[in-house]
Parts: sequence; structure tokens; C-alpha cells
Amino acid sequence: MSIDLIIALSLLIAGFLYASVGHGGASGYLAVLAIFSIPVTDYRPFILVLNIVVAGLSFSQYYKTGYFKWDLTWPFLITSIPFAFLGAQIHLVKEHYNLLLGLALLFPILKLIGFTPMPDRIYKSLNFAYALIFGAIIGFLSGMLNIGGGIFLSPVIILMAWANSKHAAASSALFIVLNSMAGLVGNMPNFNNLSTTLYIWFTAAVIGGATGAFFGSRKFAVNTVRYLLTVVLSIASFKLVFFR
Repeated sequence: MSIDLIIALSLLIAGFLYASVGHGGASGYLAVLAIFSIPVTDYRPFILVLNIVVAGLSFSQYYKTGYFKWDLTWPFLITSIPFAFLGAQIHLVKEHYNLLLGLALLFPILKLIGFTPMPDRIYKSLNFAYALIFGAIIGFLSGMLNIGGGIFLSPVIILMAWANSKHAAASSALFIVLNSMAGLVGNMPNFNNLSTTLYIWFTAAVIGGATGAFFGSRKFAVNTVRYLLTVVLSIASFKLVFFR
């Protein structure tokens, strides 16, 4: 099997895992490219477009199953969208970008393996001021690191006891779509050099995302995929931080 097909299969799996928990998968796709020593900065526009499509599929499934709550989502978007646009204006050198992305991946890893405390199942009303602050921070990081920000937003919503994991996944999916769009607008890409390989990678990730979105919203408990996701992110984080 050629390396391109192995990468395509890896992107399919990443899309499946991320979409099953309401994420677009940008950090997972970047992780796959990093593991195979492909310069991630060369594929930033491709990753964002893929992120929009997969997160959109995930949002559609979670919306259909009734998990989306607009009141849980819009306060974050007020600040995240403009800050994602601003963050996309920052062009980090490869070494700094890889380091920051590798460190950013530690946040979801710690949550996935249970190092962060989970709140009691008594949910509180969303704090509007906190949502604006978190939205701005996550949006800026999302634009700068070329991700949608779902890996940050979902843990925030859950740890602040504003909603359960399914509702957080639905909100994160829309959050990812709109922030990724803002990131694209903030750093308009050139799509003139698309290759056959990119089309194969894109198709594989979308198939994985569509399948994961269906099973995640209708069939899976979130814990079903979290350990596999942790392994992928851990490998990528280690490689980005220490072999950048």
C-alpha cells in the first residue's frame, strides 16, 4: 500500500473519530500529517476546508437528533468569529507553529484521559460574560493554529457544567464551521495547485466524517472513541513538540 493511501486511510479514521464527538477534525488531520512528516503549514487551507465540511456533517446529524441549543452557542460566536479572523493574520514560522500546535493538543488529551475533573450532572445557565471571553480566546487560537476550536470549546462547556457532552458536541460543530470560515477569509488561500492526492485525502476524510457523525449522534457513547483519539493526539503532540 502506498504512503498516500495509508495517509488517506488515516484521515478517514481521524474524520470518523472526530465527527463522532462533534468535531471537524483539523487537529487530527494535522496530527496525521505530522506523524508522516508532511509539512503541516503547506496544507493549512486544505485542512480548514475539510474541517468545515466534516464539522458541517457532524452538526447536521446532531441537529437532527435534537442536541443543538442555540442559546448555548451564539454567545461564544460573537467574539470567536472576529478573533478567528484576526488570529489567521498571524503567520508563525514552522517551528513555532508546530510547537504551539503540539502544546495545544495537550488540552484535549488531558480531558480525554480524565485528568480534568468532570462536573456533577447539575447543569448551570451559561454565563454570558465568560462565554464572550472564552469565545475570544478560543477564536484567536483557532485562527492562529488553523483549527476550528472545538477541541477547546467542548471541554470548556462540559467543565463549566453548562451542558452535557452531546449538547457540547452539537454546539462545537457549528462553532468549528463558522470559525474555520473566518480563518479562511482571514487568510485567503490559493487553490490553483490542487493535486489528485489531495482529492483522495479529502474524499477519505469526508467519508469518515459522515460515518462518524451518524454513529456519534445516534449510536455511540462518547467514551467509545476517546482512547483511540487520545493515542493519535498524543503521538502527534510528541512529534510536533520534540521533532519539529
